[in-house]
Amino acid sequence: MNSIERTIEAMQRNLSEQITVDDMARVAMFSKFYFTRIFRDSTGLSPGKFLSALRLQEAKRLLTATSLSIAEISNRVGYSSVGTFSSRFKTNVGVAPTVYRATGGLTPEPGGDREGAAPSGTATVLGDVSAPGGRQAPVFIGLFPEPMPRGTPASCTVRHGQGPFTLTDVPQGTWHLLVYSPPLQPDAARGRSEEERGPSIGSTGPIDIRADTRRVTSADVRLRPITPFDPPLLPMPFGPPVVVAPRGPAMSGRRSAGPRHPAERPVPAGRSGRPAPAARG
Repeated sequence: MNSIERTIEAMQRNLSEQITVDDMARVAMFSKFYFTRIFRDSTGLSPGKFLSALRLQEAKRLLTATSLSIAEISNRVGYSSVGTFSSRFKTNVGVAPTVYRATGGLTPEPGGDREGAAPSGTATVLGDVSAPGGRQAPVFIGLFPEPMPRGTPASCTVRHGQGPFTLTDVPQGTWHLLVYSPPLQPDAARGRSEEERGPSIGSTGPIDIRADTRRVTSADVRLRPITPFDPPLLPMPFGPPVVVAPRGPAMSGRRSAGPRHPAERPVPAGRSGRPAPAARG
């Protein structure tokens, strides 16, 4: 597990580089094939998909925290083509990079018009979210077609704290339920451990919705603290992603991303308080 964590840290430090599975295996000090297997067992994703998620997570941060152009951000997170970057971003986050920046990283609330939303269905999914210590914080609950959430959920809702939830208009298909809760606010975090204060997640599935399914009542989920082995959560609808600061060794034989670009500074806010329009590129 230490080897996998060391490899993830090295990925974070080298997002602008063309990192191969061979590079990752060298950092972990395992053979390529053994490394790929234990990485998937530890994180639920292949090394390549995990790296792609880290790149897009950093792109989200740069879009809201800096005035870098889309082209500069694309290059910083390892994409040689702005078109490919924009397409991957929209597929995984749910909106285009320009839209994400214009809204300050806040995508539409559940229940509103959502770009690329799945067709409405007729099924209802009911469950209960529980958390150690009676956690009181916003909780996002969504259904996705894969264990790793990406794009727009088929159905989602936000509630405050633990308790029952209902997802309506669920389309036919096989879905994975993801539950995410951001870090506690200072007043709610007082007296709690570091793990209890931080972001939490939970999941269950697959949940099969057939043509004759009208109600599923067994979607109970228990929250747990996020670990370094959990993939970044890209399509969060009510706030920017939680960014884990890079640390640890760089990829063997690869240069690090280097010092910050002069343009990497807070984006000036307009009269509305939202970031100013992005530079062309």
